[in-house]
Amino acid sequence: MKSTTAKDADKAPRFWRDDALPFIEARSIADGREVCYTRHAHEHFSIGAITAGRSTYVHEQSECEVSAGTVVLMNPGDVHACNPIDDQPWSYLMLYVDTPWLTDLQHQLGFSSDLAFRRFSITHTDDAGLFAGLKALYEVLVDTEQDVLSKHSAAVEFFTDVQQRLNPGDQPPREPNFKLERAADYIRDHCTQLLKLEDICEAAQLSPSYLIRAFKQHYGMTPHAFLVNRRIQFAQDRLRSGQLIADVALEAGFADQAHFQRAFKQHLAATPGQYRG
Repeated sequence: MKSTTAKDADKAPRFWRDDALPFIEARSIADGREVCYTRHAHEHFSIGAITAGRSTYVHEQSECEVSAGTVVLMNPGDVHACNPIDDQPWSYLMLYVDTPWLTDLQHQLGFSSDLAFRRFSITHTDDAGLFAGLKALYEVLVDTEQDVLSKHSAAVEFFTDVQQRLNPGDQPPREPNFKLERAADYIRDHCTQLLKLEDICEAAQLSPSYLIRAFKQHYGMTPHAFLVNRRIQFAQDRLRSGQLIADVALEAGFADQAHFQRAFKQHLAATPGQYRG
């Protein structure tokens, strides 16, 4: 059995969650060279800070280099990935926020009069104030001596600053394609089952050739990648409740635990055990 050294432990992803603040989750990666992400998406809003080094940031159809001091933002559903450059060391912090919580805050601030989430057009920024604020919020969240009121207040203060600095709302929503949305809904609703392409096509009333081509164009992922991504989100919910990894793997629809471990690490740069804590 391979032993885990203190140095290895320092490189491991660090996750923070608190049942008293279920709308927010934090993570840090001390060495981003350890794993490469596959293209993926989240149902929640994500914002991160590159704290050292450089990496390649893929967001939807664009790709750029980001470095220490950069803040990256992902709207719910945005397909993205962030990976090392030529094995150069880099590190980052991430915050994941429930979309309904952030939408409510936008509404309180006057950005969302119809209670719909206002997407951000900015995908990354070198705003020094935003970078410092994100780092400060992360430190408050992981500080065991800070109480819930302090953490909750700091989160509201930071995300209020995010809204006011970046003023969301100028990015229009994706053009609706109701048949593709039916296909996506079918995958979400049946993600733990063994799905066939014919089943998805029948649910959406689309031909296989059109579905494969148009789905990737619309969502940035093939139907299969979308399915795996949804299974990982399903698994995250189960792991947060403390379920056994082997049980979660089967419940989420993976053939075995090895397949689950591999897919989970590709999507979250962490093992299921590291994520569950």
